[in-house]
Parts: sequence; C-alpha cells; structure tokens
Amino acid sequence: MNMRFYQKMAWSGMKKNGRLYIPYLLTCVGMVMMSYILQSLGCCLLLENMRGGGDIKVALNLGKFVVAVFALIFLIYTNSFLVRRRNREFGLYHILGMDKKGICRIIFWESLMTACIGLIGGLVLGVAFSKLAELILANILHRSAGYSFTLKWEAFRWVFIIYGIIFSLLLGNALIGVQRTKTLELLKSENLGEKPPKGNLFIALIGALLLAGAYYMAVTIKSPLSAMMLFFVAVIMVIIATYLLFIAGSVVLCKLLQKNKKYYYKKNHFVSVSSMTYRMKRNGAGLASICILSTMVLVMLSSTGSLYFGMNKTIDSRYPREITIEPYVPHIVDLTEENMEKIRAGYERVLTAHHAKAENVVAYPYAILIGVMTEDGLKLHDDPVNGNDMDIINLLREVMFVEAADYNKVTGENVELRDDEVCVLPIRCDYEQNELVMNDVKFSVKGTVDGEFTICNDIPTSVVPALVVIVSDLSQIAPLEQYQYVYGTSVLSTSYCYAYDLPETSGEEIVAIFREQQETLGEHGFLNDDGLSYYATCKTQEREEFVGTFGGMFFLGLVLSVIFIFATVLIIYYKQISEGYEDQSRFEIMTKVGMTKEDIRKSINSQILTVFFAPLLLAGVHLVFAYPLIWKILQLFFMRDLFFVILVTVGIYLVFGIAYAFVYKLTAGAYYRIVSGEGAR
Repeated sequence: MNMRFYQKMAWSGMKKNGRLYIPYLLTCVGMVMMSYILQSLGCCLLLENMRGGGDIKVALNLGKFVVAVFALIFLIYTNSFLVRRRNREFGLYHILGMDKKGICRIIFWESLMTACIGLIGGLVLGVAFSKLAELILANILHRSAGYSFTLKWEAFRWVFIIYGIIFSLLLGNALIGVQRTKTLELLKSENLGEKPPKGNLFIALIGALLLAGAYYMAVTIKSPLSAMMLFFVAVIMVIIATYLLFIAGSVVLCKLLQKNKKYYYKKNHFVSVSSMTYRMKRNGAGLASICILSTMVLVMLSSTGSLYFGMNKTIDSRYPREITIEPYVPHIVDLTEENMEKIRAGYERVLTAHHAKAENVVAYPYAILIGVMTEDGLKLHDDPVNGNDMDIINLLREVMFVEAADYNKVTGENVELRDDEVCVLPIRCDYEQNELVMNDVKFSVKGTVDGEFTICNDIPTSVVPALVVIVSDLSQIAPLEQYQYVYGTSVLSTSYCYAYDLPETSGEEIVAIFREQQETLGEHGFLNDDGLSYYATCKTQEREEFVGTFGGMFFLGLVLSVIFIFATVLIIYYKQISEGYEDQSRFEIMTKVGMTKEDIRKSINSQILTVFFAPLLLAGVHLVFAYPLIWKILQLFFMRDLFFVILVTVGIYLVFGIAYAFVYKLTAGAYYRIVSGEGAR
C-alpha cells in the first residue's frame, strides 16, 4: 500500500468521526492561539516604558508556562477519548488484513494532520487576535496602544518548540497503546466499562480526611504570611481529596441510591444510576477534573477581579495623601521643630514655584519599631527575625509612637497623659494588657482609643499587626534607642511625616512637584551615604504601578480562566458523547421493553441532576472554605474591603453557574440524540 492510501484513510477516519475530532481540533487551535498571544504580549512595546511593565512581563511569562503544561496534560486527557473511540475501528482494520504497522501509519498521518491544523489554525488566529488582546490589555492598564501591527518571531519560535514536543508525545503515546493492545481488545475496548473500584469506602474516608484537613487549615490560619506559605499545600490536599471523593465517593452514592428502592426502581432513575455505577471510576475522575477546573476559574476571577476593580480603594488606603515625604533622622533629639521647619520650608518653596496649594496637610514627628509580642511584653530582638519561624512571624508587632498633642490635632480628640502613661490604638489586633513593656522600658496603659488617625507610612496596609502608641512626649521612649540589631542599627527608627493633597493640580504637575521636593531633601543631607534617608510616595505615580501589577494579574486571570472554561466544556462534552455511545445499546434494550423517548429524556435529566451538578456544588464549597485563606493573601496586596471581595465572588459564582447549566443543557441534548438513535454512530 502506498503512502497516499494511508493519508486518505486517516483523513476519512477524521471526517467520519467529526463529532469527536472537531472539538479536539478546536482545542488544539485554541491552545496554540493562547500560547502565541501570551508570548507576543510579553514582548510588545506597550510594556517597555510603563511603571509595572516588568511585573506584567513576569506574569505573562508565568502564564505561558502554565498554558504549556496545562496543554500537555489536557491534550493527553482529551486524546484518550479519541483513541478509545477509534480502537474498535482499528481492530476491524486488523481483522481485514491490515497489520499494526499500517494502523500506526494511519495514526501517524492523523497526528500529523491534527498538528498541522492546530499549529496553522492557532497561529493564524493568534496573529489575528494578538492585536485585539493588546488593545484589551491596554484598556485594562489605562494606557493607549498604537494600531501598528508586527509579527512576533519569538512567539512563533516558542509555539513551534512547545507544541512540536506536545504533538510528538501524543503520537508516541498513541503508537505505544496500539502496539501493546491485542486485536480482540481493540474490538471490545469501546464496550469495556470500568469496574467499580474496590475498597471505595476506605478511599472515600482518606479523601474526606484530606479535605477536612485542608478546610481546617484554611479557616484557622491567622497570619497572611502563613497563608501565603501554606496556600499551595492546601491546594494540593484539596485536589487529591477531590479526586478520591469523586472516584470512590460517587460509587458509594450510586450504591446507596440503588439500595433506596423507592428512588432506584423508577424509569427515569434505573438506567442512569446503573450505568453510572458500572463505569464510575472514569466517571468520577472526569467529574473531579471538572470540579478542580471550575474551582480554579472561580478563585482566579474572584481574586484578580477583586484586586483590579477594588484598586482605587486599595490605593486610597495605602496612600491617604497625594504626596508623602518622611525624612528619617538619627535620634529622637533631632526631631526638633527648628530642623523640621527647615525641611518644610523647602517643600513649600517648590509648591510656590509651581503655583500649587497644599490641602489636608498632615505633619507630625514619630518613631517606629518592630518586636515580638510575648506574655512578658514586647521583646526587642537583638537578632533579625527568622522569616521561616512561623511562630515568631505570627507574634510580630509594629509599634508607632506619636505625641498626644499631634494625635489630638489630627483626630480632634483630647487625650491627656502623664509621662508614665500611654494610650494604644490597635490595628488588626487587640491589646488588653494594663502595661506596655518593651525590654526594660515600661508604661502604664491608660486605655485604648479608636480615633481616625492618619498614618502615612505602610502600617495601614502592612500584613503585620500594629499598635499606635500615644505618649506625652517622644523623649519618653529615648531609652529604646540603646537596643540595636546585630548589624549595628537601632531597633527604633525616628522620622517626620509631612503629607498633603493637591486637588487642583494636574497629574504631570504633581509628579514634577514630587520629584523637586525629593531633590530638596538632598540639600539637607538626606542621602543614604550620609547616614540619613527618607521615605517618599506620590499617589499619582504609584497608581501606575498598581494598575500595571493588578491589571496584569487580572488579564492573566482572564486568559487562564478562558482556557480552563473551554477545557471544562470539552470534558463535559466528551463525557456526554462517550457515555452516550456506551449507553446507546442499553437504552435500545429498554425501549424494546416499553421505555419511550420521553422516559429516556427524564432518565437523562435524572442523571445530570443526580451527579453532574456535584462538581459545581463542591467547587462552591471549596470556594467558601478557601476564602478565609484567599482573603489573607489578598491582604498582602493591600486589599482591605472584605465586603467588596465577597460581592465580587458571589457575582462570579452565579454567572459561572448559569453558564455551567447552559453547557450541560447543550451537551445533554447531544447525549439524548445519541442514546435515542437520532445521532450518527
């Protein structure tokens, strides 16, 4: 037989099995397209000169590797449906005289045609939609993108290398499978249902324990830093538990339904439950995959969407004033009004030159330190804190000292203190002790306050709990300056906060004022090599960084969610199609004993409602228990509005649930047409 014969056989087989091959080819095209788009966006000019562009490139590079790994796993998974469906056909070829070498040649040409269609179609669509993706990214980042169009050769090279490897592995897997399978097994492979797994109660128990452990971990972790470190451990536990529960637990469910005679011995339940029990091992794995993918989509969209759409609130909480400049001085004695007036005069000189007026001015000296809260008080460690010691990290406290007069001026309250007294404003923690002990320094706690004190450094958005300690005079904490870290710096840092708004000034002018005011600090020696430094922020300038970081995360979340949703739809589709062919003979027998088409439709609906909505429900449960953990991680990105996050999450779950139900409605229709004999076999 010549080569052209095998080419025709391969093409003919793909056309005759179009119901299975078309979705698979679309998947290949879609994966290639997404890979090209992500790689092309990573080297577009839009990201070159913008603040936060580097963070977006990192996210896009991470995304392209995630897509590549997922494409490999998912294409192998979906290719198994095709191989199982075609094995009967290959068995017939073998009986009619074609040896396994001939069958391997057909598989080779099918794989080559699939690879060509996937690569050419994906690259054409990738090139066509890459500009649209760039415009969408520019809109998310609040940037303008040009309309020039260029081909990204780096993206072509990446696609050919990655998918060349993937399609080669798919071909090798298919060829090995045919070589190892006997002719009789090929003929019967389509009808070989998988036996229910033994010992499923034990497996289900392990899955339940793993899931309970992951849930317990999610709801009991208090520190955002701990949440970040343990998040992936919890994710792995949930994935393993989900597969075990669906593979073993679904069998238990079906057996319990079979024991319920009132439920089982009905026309719309009998066939669906018995058929699901017969092949539940593979059925459970598919349901678990749908559940995991659904959970990933919900987590990504809700978390990145919350960060992006709640970005303005996050920026306002992180930067309460438009411009904040805080020069650090060596000692508390240097926080004199004379020294601060010299610095303030430099700021105001710049404002006058730009004809700008500062409003909502906040100005006060303060001191800050970090320690470990123990039963005996705040321990000021001589050694740096070990970042791997979770017990120490959870006990860390930032402590900011301000004078009562400044606190009263900012909040409008009237706090009066003696020299040995303090008031405490707890932030993200509680403080109920009667004394504040810091090594050898001790104060009596007069009480706690809850005034709206404007803090311009990073305490309001830090993940570390904090205490704002109000003292009568900062000189009262001067003894704390004697404590130093091993590298010689004092545990106590002293600074002067000066922050204000410029409501009637343009963004470009604000940035210009900010940069000139930074230059004035050099005139006063606030340079690192002189032993002095400063902290300075400009909300307008930092907004670009936030938009770049959160916008890039949101865009990547959208791209990966589209891929995972498409994968979920395809798993559902192949699940319904393959099971439709397997159930066709069973329904044919049932129709001969009196089952009508309406009964068949009711049985199908029973099957969907009984099992197939379980992944959506369990994904919702995963999301509910995971959200305490996710919320703490979101706090690392300065998110503070829990109600907004919950609102976004609920909205995304409802929208996803509606789309999920719509997909099942469509695939159930395809299943019905097959089992009722209306679909081509």
